[in-house]
Amino acid sequence: MVMRKVAKGNCIYPLTEHLICVINKSMPKRSGAVHVATIKVKGGKKVYESHLLRRSYREDGKVKHETLGNISHLPPHTIELVRASLRGVAFLPVGESFDIVRSLPHGNVAAVLGTSKKIGLQEMIASRPSRQRDLVMAMVTARVIDPRSKLATARGLSSETAFSTLGDTLGVASADEDELYEAMDWLQERQTRIEGKLARKHLEDGSLVLYDVSSSYYTGSSCPLAQYGYSRDKKKGFPQIVYGLLCNGEGCPVAVEVFEGNTSDSATLSSQIWKIRERFGLKRVVLVGDRGMITEARITSELKPVDGLDWITALTAPQIKKLAQEEVIQPSLFDEQDLVEITSPDYPDERLVACRNPLLAEDRARTREELLQATEWDLDKITAATKREKRALEGKDMIGVRAGKVINSHKVGKHFKLAITEESFSYERDTGKIESEAALDGIYVIRTSVTEEEFDAGGTVKAYKSLSAVERAFRCFKTVDLLVRPINHRKPERVRSHVFICMLAYYVEWHMRQRLSPILFDDEDKEYADALRESVVAPARRSPGACRKASSKRNADGMPVHSFQTLLEDLKTLAKNTVRQHPLPGQRNEVEFDLLTTPTPIQRKAFELLDVPLSM
Repeated sequence: MVMRKVAKGNCIYPLTEHLICVINKSMPKRSGAVHVATIKVKGGKKVYESHLLRRSYREDGKVKHETLGNISHLPPHTIELVRASLRGVAFLPVGESFDIVRSLPHGNVAAVLGTSKKIGLQEMIASRPSRQRDLVMAMVTARVIDPRSKLATARGLSSETAFSTLGDTLGVASADEDELYEAMDWLQERQTRIEGKLARKHLEDGSLVLYDVSSSYYTGSSCPLAQYGYSRDKKKGFPQIVYGLLCNGEGCPVAVEVFEGNTSDSATLSSQIWKIRERFGLKRVVLVGDRGMITEARITSELKPVDGLDWITALTAPQIKKLAQEEVIQPSLFDEQDLVEITSPDYPDERLVACRNPLLAEDRARTREELLQATEWDLDKITAATKREKRALEGKDMIGVRAGKVINSHKVGKHFKLAITEESFSYERDTGKIESEAALDGIYVIRTSVTEEEFDAGGTVKAYKSLSAVERAFRCFKTVDLLVRPINHRKPERVRSHVFICMLAYYVEWHMRQRLSPILFDDEDKEYADALRESVVAPARRSPGACRKASSKRNADGMPVHSFQTLLEDLKTLAKNTVRQHPLPGQRNEVEFDLLTTPTPIQRKAFELLDVPLSM
């Protein structure tokens, strides 16, 4: 089979060498125009169609037709090929007609960039088109589809070393890393204005505002923001930066702020209160933060004096223990229910909602027992060392030093009683302390200034649990999608701009996840899943539809489902191909044009859900 191209319509038809020979042999020696004649004859209710190979010639002043053959048995596209060939259209074998000059991933770029424009992010960054805005959009999009350093991002935008069509789509293919740094500085100057626009869009008076803090370690040493502090990454010996994220009640990010690495969680709260009240102009909000954020000192000095600013947080373990000692919290409270409102003179004009989660209680009891056994394993080694025949461990000081190194290595040293002499070592569990702690397993207490008319007990607990949305954002920031580390910047302004770009990227991803949930493993029916829970205290459940997707790996329409990352990888295979057409006989110049890969059903569905065009 020899593939040849018909110029009209740019369609490819198969034409056999045998058919070409038949036509050539059928050509009479005398002159005349050969063509394909289509004849239709109506026979009753049917119309019979014949395709005849004919030669037209003139004889004695009259036009006559000579039938050379019947080609009606050929496929319609082959008949059209013969018809075009007889009209003088030139054909070449396909392999000699086209070259694929380059193929770049485009589907992921179109999806992310199209969503950014649809949700208005481009207008929020700057209302007027500019090169700086395009460079920022390029960095935000690149952070979602392929997070890299700014140097690698610049190489990925270049026409010569492009990783995708992003640079050409935004017209920034000529940008280098210095231009990206300048665009970061330009963005940093506008962060306040952009966050104000986000707040006006996603927050209003009476809104629930979620706030939490995280940190990321810093591998350099020349940034003033990088300081040693409590490392949530468990990276000892590395300085870090701290950043706080403000979200609305659904977890949509609104603002982010970077602090020095030795800043405590509660010390970041005052700037957020000022931001909410002064910059965003909100007179009535409910701020939700964890127990390490909204502390007793902050409540007294910063929250209570502000009119219209309510808060929801939780009591610390020592505070719960004190309530238990005062018999304000008793196990009998949870005999028939898993949450109950309590009062205490230590918290005047506040509401306390005590909750007990049986599954959490079981988990904590199991974890504690495992840690106790691990500690006993280490202590048994010390006991054995004091009893060995050769070079036995002796001396009260030496034994004490050895015991001190291991007693609290698993954070349960308070549950052991140690007996150390000059020649012996022994231990036993402090059953009284263990039982006292076990009595509070699974119990936590929500503390709030919100009235019952605004949030009942269940609504208060649910609002506090919504902080998980901010924790999910931090997971995307640090490990899953956006990879805020490594922080390849020295200047504080650049570090702040880098974190802000990550927040804007998560803003785009958050909206994409909402729209793409039918083809992701994400639960698209969370309200129904919440309705299935026996209580707001009980662990969250997934809807039946989400469970079916997880087990079958397909959605209700039978399409394969993805994680957000694998869907972007799938969309990456939608490529923009640069095709070069060699000149046909009689033509001089080659022709180049772009041709998109035909989308698969799942790729087509993704763009339908996002409601953005594939070609940009």
